Amino acid sequence: MHKIRSFKGFNWMGFFTLYKKEVLRFFNVFAQTILAPAFTTILFYLILTLSIEREFLVNNNYSYSEFLAPGLICMAIMQNAFANTSSSILISKVQGNIVDVLMPPMSELELTFSYSLGGITRGILVGISVFILINIFVTIEIDNFLLITFFGITSASLLSLLGILCGIWAKKFDHMASITNFVILPLTFLSGTFYTIDRLPDIWKFLAIWNPFFYIIDGFRYGFLGQGESNLIIGCAIMLISNLFFIIITIYVFKKGYGLRS
Repeated sequence: MHKIRSFKGFNWMGFFTLYKKEVLRFFNVFAQTILAPAFTTILFYLILTLSIEREFLVNNNYSYSEFLAPGLICMAIMQNAFANTSSSILISKVQGNIVDVLMPPMSELELTFSYSLGGITRGILVGISVFILINIFVTIEIDNFLLITFFGITSASLLSLLGILCGIWAKKFDHMASITNFVILPLTFLSGTFYTIDRLPDIWKFLAIWNPFFYIIDGFRYGFLGQGESNLIIGCAIMLISNLFFIIITIYVFKKGYGLRS
């Protein structure tokens, strides 16, 4: 963007200031941004565990309650990480104060990391809240904490970066709603969050395998249950490559100023 922003070194003060702004932004409405999504996820959990024929959806190695909980936690992490960055940028554009972020001497890398870390923070906080609340109803065992941490952070990072790009692209809230309703929600709901894909008809199983969110949910669930339906190496590779790809794209978009300056 502006030449004043091209300098050697990393602007740690600018990075932490913007990150602090993002965190305070959603903490100021804590009940709406943290508690409300956690409560909604718990309602999903209660309704599904009480009303669905559970034995059909999972195998005999664990109960449906144990299977469902990790998927809902990961879903909450992803959706809220996306919501945080996309809404932050879009609101700044609509209100006309996006210039306050673009004018300081911050590089595109610093902007990308600040916004994405804000989204990661909100996503992880919601995930922890859901974990605590679900433990009231079922004891969740942890098999591999490193896997949970890896897929939790990389999934939040991926959706945060996607949220930044969507926030930059969208010109009004209707555009963002269309992305959320027709892209994010379908990919999340059809990723094996609520069922094992080996129970699906062949055509739906084929589509699920090509859904990148399936590898996120399955890898995250693997950390709790100690088993999954996908190849963990493939899942880890997809997460690392996807995050790197979207980091590069986001930095490029910030550099070009697309959708941010007239």
